[in-house]
Amino acid sequence: MMMMRLAAALIAITGMIWATPSRADCALRDFMALPLPLTSDNIATALELAYPGSRADTGAGLFTAPDGQVILLLPARAVSDRARLDRATIGDMFAQAYPLDWNPALRLTPWADPGRARNDAFFRALYGDTAAQVGARLTTVRYQGQTVAAAFQVTTRACVAVQLQAALSALQAMSPGIDPLLTDVGGSFNWRLVAGTDRLSSHSFGAAIDLNAGLGGYWRWTGAAEGAVGPMDNHIPPPLVAIMQRYGFVWGGNWHHFDGMHFEYRPELILFARLNGG
Repeated sequence: MMMMRLAAALIAITGMIWATPSRADCALRDFMALPLPLTSDNIATALELAYPGSRADTGAGLFTAPDGQVILLLPARAVSDRARLDRATIGDMFAQAYPLDWNPALRLTPWADPGRARNDAFFRALYGDTAAQVGARLTTVRYQGQTVAAAFQVTTRACVAVQLQAALSALQAMSPGIDPLLTDVGGSFNWRLVAGTDRLSSHSFGAAIDLNAGLGGYWRWTGAAEGAVGPMDNHIPPPLVAIMQRYGFVWGGNWHHFDGMHFEYRPELILFARLNGG
């Protein structure tokens, strides 16, 4: 019966194409101040607010990307947080609450990794199915501080480039104090797997950036075992994290398996946290 509903919904949606926002069409948004509607479906609302032109129907189990591509929107699975990382559903992406307030102690809980669960089909529908498709939609976004300049290759899809430019422009007001974090930056677009896994990194889609790797810190470099990662030697200031979150980027330093240099565009997680009172 469920498959019949899915098939019927797919047929009904066929031919309904929503324009993907171009860089020129993207209105800058502050996801910490964006008005939130009253809703009975926080996941669908967060997705539709995060990605203009998308449609989310949790009842039918379907997500329609801004360009009209339809994929499954399945609920979170009854699995461990470790297992949730592999073959994650869209629902799995929301199973752990992303913290909006500065609280480094939250990441000490084993497998507390809000944002690391990524549904592959979701990212491909938003940004492209191959390295060539993603690469054709990249642009350069720049930071110009008092003592350093940095450049990142990110996608124009889903307004990522516009939101990142706004975040970096806001960070420039913290120069020169912030400049060391943007010296020898780790990078941006890179079609590759997450280290030690068969899952594509969000860098593959041009939707993530790394700051100074030497100052950000990465759990694998500590020699810790998975699920037993200790304290993080953090050099990322809370105001920087707050600015990045405001423009839609979640921070890898909030993960048990921390990636302190890493920020990726996940406005749906920020909006979902707000809708849940976070």
